[in-house]
Amino acid sequence: MTFLPEDRLLPTDPTTRAVARELYDAVRALPLICPHGHTDPRWFAEDTPFPDPAQLFVTPDHYVFRMLCSAGVDLAALGVPRVDGGETETDGRKIWRLFAQNYHLFRGTPSRLWLDHAFQDVFGFEDRLSAANADDYYDRISDCIARPEFRPRALYERFGIEVIATTDSPLDDLRWHKKIRGDGWHGRVVPTYRPDPLVDPDFEGFSANVERFAEMTGAETTTWQGYLEAHRIRRLAFKEMGATATDHGHPSARTADLPQAEAAALFDRVLAGKGNAEDAELFRAQMLTEMARMSLDDGLVMQLHPGSRRNHSPQVMARHGRDKGFDMPGRTDFVTALKPLLDAVGLSPDLTLILFTLDETTFGRELAPLAGAYPSLKLGPPWWFFDSYEGMMRFRETTTETAGFYNTVGFNDDTRAFCSIPARHDVARRVDCAYLANQVVSGRLDLDEAHEVAPDLACNLARRAYKL
Repeated sequence: MTFLPEDRLLPTDPTTRAVARELYDAVRALPLICPHGHTDPRWFAEDTPFPDPAQLFVTPDHYVFRMLCSAGVDLAALGVPRVDGGETETDGRKIWRLFAQNYHLFRGTPSRLWLDHAFQDVFGFEDRLSAANADDYYDRISDCIARPEFRPRALYERFGIEVIATTDSPLDDLRWHKKIRGDGWHGRVVPTYRPDPLVDPDFEGFSANVERFAEMTGAETTTWQGYLEAHRIRRLAFKEMGATATDHGHPSARTADLPQAEAAALFDRVLAGKGNAEDAELFRAQMLTEMARMSLDDGLVMQLHPGSRRNHSPQVMARHGRDKGFDMPGRTDFVTALKPLLDAVGLSPDLTLILFTLDETTFGRELAPLAGAYPSLKLGPPWWFFDSYEGMMRFRETTTETAGFYNTVGFNDDTRAFCSIPARHDVARRVDCAYLANQVVSGRLDLDEAHEVAPDLACNLARRAYKL
C-alpha cells in the first residue's frame, strides 16, 4: 500500500497520460547519474550508520529548515550548528517532533514530494507524516538506519546510482575520496573542483586561503603566474581522483579577458586587500575566463551557478555560517556578461560550459539562444527554487524551441539530502515524460523519437556532458 498516487505529475488528459506512462515506464528504472551535488564523501568512505532521523532529513537540508525558519522556528532548535559553538538542540526526537508538527508547511512544495517519496519508498511508510505519528516515524527510521542495508553504500546501490559527484574546495585534501578509491568498493564517487574560496576576494579568509594554497601545491601563489599554476596542480590532483568537472558559484555571470599584465596587477591588489568592490567582481570575472582556458587544457567541464545572492541574512550568517537556506535569486545578465569569455574560447567544441540560473526570465531571452549557437555552451537543469514540477516544465517549454533537447544536460539532483536523490530524479523523469507526451499528442514529435529522447533526458545527456 502507498500514499502517493502512482500517476502523480503525469498529464490529466487520458490519451496524453497513456503516452506519458509508456515513456515513464521505459525510463523509471534507468541508473541515476548524479553529476552535481553536495553529499558528503565521508559517508561513503566510512560507511557508518546515519546518526538519527533528524540528522538524516532535517538538520543538514536547507530546503527543509529554511521553510521551518520562515514559520518562526529557530534554526538552533533544529540542530543547525552555531558558529560560536553556542547551544543547539541535540535531541533528535525533539527535532523530529518539531518537524512533524510543522509538516503542513511543505504542502504544495517539491520538498513535500521528495520527503513523501523517501518515507514511502525507502522506509515503507503507508501514512503521511504528522504530529500524531511522529514518534512511530522516528522509531521505524531509527530501526532501519541501524541495519547494514541502510548504510550509505547499501543505499547507493539500492537507489541505482551509477556515479555521484561531490563538490569540494581546492583546499580539501580529498582524504575521503582517497579512502573510497583505496578500499576496493565498486561505487563511483568523484570530486568536483569548486574554487570559490580561492577566486572570490570577498570570500572569508581569501588571503589566508591563497597562502594555504601555496603550502598544498608548492607553487608561489603570491605571483599571478604562480597562483594560476597552483590551480593547474590542484585540478590535476582532482582529475586523478576521478573529477570530470569544476563548479563556480559566482554572484554574477560576468567574465573578463584582461591583458596578463593587467590581470597580474589586479591579482596583486586583491591579494593585498587593497581592491574595491569593482576589483573583486573583475577578478572573479577574469578567473572564469582563466578557468575556461584551463578546461581546454585538462578537459574538465565547467559549471556556472550565478545569480544567487548568497547568505542574504547577516544575522543568520553570523550565527550559523554559510549555506543555511538564505540564498536568494537575483537578476542575471548572460548575453553581455559572458561575451569576453565567449569571444576568447566560446566557439571551441572542446570546451563545455554548463549554465544554470535563478532568473527564469533569461531562459528564452538569453540562455536558450546562446546555447543554441555556441558549441561550448549547454543548459543545466532548473536549479534551487525551480527544481520542481512547474520549474522543470517551464524550462522545457521555454528553452526547447530554441536550444532543442541536445543542448541541455539532462538532470542533476544538487542535494545534500541523500535520501531525496531517487525522489528528485523520479520527479524529473515524470515531468520530462509528461512534456514529451504532449509533444507526441500534439504532433510535434513522433512516438519512436520520444522513446529515444526520454532515456537521453533521464541519464544519457548527463553521462555525455559530464564525461562520465
